[in-house]
Amino acid sequence: MGNVVTIEKVGVVGCGLMGSGIAEVTARAGFGVTVLEINQRALARGRKRIEGSLGKAVQKNRLTAVERDAAQGRILYTTALADLADRDLVIEAIVEDFSTKRKLFGRLHEVCAERTVFASNTSSLPITDLSAGTRPGRFVGLHFFNPVPVMKLVEVVRTIATTPDTLDAALDFGRRLDKVPIVAKDNPGFVVNLLLVPYMLDAIRQAERGVANVSDMDRAMMLGCGHPMGPFALCDLVGLDTIHKIAEIMFGEYREQRYAPPPLLRRMVTLGRYGRKSGLGFYDWSGEEPVPAPL
Repeated sequence: MGNVVTIEKVGVVGCGLMGSGIAEVTARAGFGVTVLEINQRALARGRKRIEGSLGKAVQKNRLTAVERDAAQGRILYTTALADLADRDLVIEAIVEDFSTKRKLFGRLHEVCAERTVFASNTSSLPITDLSAGTRPGRFVGLHFFNPVPVMKLVEVVRTIATTPDTLDAALDFGRRLDKVPIVAKDNPGFVVNLLLVPYMLDAIRQAERGVANVSDMDRAMMLGCGHPMGPFALCDLVGLDTIHKIAEIMFGEYREQRYAPPPLLRRMVTLGRYGRKSGLGFYDWSGEEPVPAPL
């Protein structure tokens, strides 16, 4: 494959919650960033999200106004795939759907230079499968955590085809973002979700059984185990629809009951109770303080 170029120019495809966070931290770290969205409306929403987050960082004295302006100046917003042709690294952060992601990488493979490294921010889909038919040697997972500007971890996922220089470049990129990168094998769930998702699913099963109410179980894990938040508040933060999709993918791979989505989770997702982003999940988030919602 030749030597991997130093990563300086980065593309981010998707400017939703995760994509905007990735674009923000990348620009703050001094990289030139091109953000691609499907249309101008989505692009405007993403830009507003990034600029709002940078503004809050200034208010909290985590960033100076000069640093904010410099970061904003490093970001180019576009709806044209061709604008990613010169990128050293392209990170995909679109909807968690295999066929949509695979189609995107096929198009990127045609547009981008051979040296360009591809990365997916998927939380559960196999990186090997996403890379097939493109450039498996120059393909990794870069799984960031929400909120990206705050969370220090990034999982760097290698496949059996990922070249050592590509992996090294991805790890170096993570460190330059002031993140702590860890290397994970290409298995569904990687490291964090492999351990975390069964914990959250089991908490939901205990709620189904009536072991205790949601707020008491959350308090129990916070005060008894030192967790910063309980499993149900965490479910609402992550998104119940996201957890459901990850659980389905992991259950499909491992066929172990602990990864199977509980009936209560399915019912809540069917009703559009996704957690904080919809305003209702295990808690009602519409007021100043969340209150347990009926189950």
